[in-house]
Amino acid sequence: MNKTIDLHVHSTASDGTFTPTELVTEAKRCGLSAFALTDHDTVDGISEALAAGEASGLEVIPGVELSTEYNETEIHVVGLFIDPANTELQAELAKFRDNRDNRNLKMIEKLQEEGFRITAEDLYRLNPDTVVARPHIARYLVDSGQVKDLKTVFDKYIGDGCKCYVDRYKITPMQAVALIHQAGGLAILAHPCLYKMKRAELTAMIEELVAAGLNGIEAVYSCNQGSDEKDFRAMAEKYHLLLSGGSDFHGENKPAIKLGTGRGHLYIPYSVLTDIKARAGK
Repeated sequence: MNKTIDLHVHSTASDGTFTPTELVTEAKRCGLSAFALTDHDTVDGISEALAAGEASGLEVIPGVELSTEYNETEIHVVGLFIDPANTELQAELAKFRDNRDNRNLKMIEKLQEEGFRITAEDLYRLNPDTVVARPHIARYLVDSGQVKDLKTVFDKYIGDGCKCYVDRYKITPMQAVALIHQAGGLAILAHPCLYKMKRAELTAMIEELVAAGLNGIEAVYSCNQGSDEKDFRAMAEKYHLLLSGGSDFHGENKPAIKLGTGRGHLYIPYSVLTDIKARAGK
């Protein structure tokens, strides 16, 4: 009756620090009954996570978190119960991957222009079998003693809009919903609390997404504040959307966020997954 889950988790296949197998071990240690692997714009870790989950008796949901843009705001859409081998999904993710690699090189060049000692060769050598992204660049600068902490790297250099930031390839959230559906999954609006939208603007976007086939909203999330969860639950009820929830666990890249419990108070009962599975026909 007290089984808990986490439907937003990242591995080393994107920008987390736990391998998919290590996530299964950690989920078992934390007492979770299930988690969804939702790496950024990649499904490369899913087969390993599913195999580890089956071996240990833990339920693993294949997922993905797609980067999109709406009115110049970055919006993330989570896909749950996707088929990672889907042709359309694989083709779109290849575009993300190619853009990400070029983006890393451009950011490294900008950092070099600012006087930092960093090369692509060193960065990739220190992160083998990993999808290298901004957190890895930040970690390199901190570990090499060039910047005092990760927050400073993002706030001053590679955070959105900073001097060494390079934009990445994105699709619209409506396109993400369609892509997730093509891959047989359910589309969930991720962490609406992070978009800093006025409620009227957020509602307008959700109405567009609902028209495009959005299935759910991540109403339970580590960084919700004030009335956020209450408001998002009300939106879910108004638009007949599924409730979802997750910690957005990244391991040491977000050390304040713990698997399953987020900042310490996150609670997502298994009943949330039961409803999602019923909609997905699982």
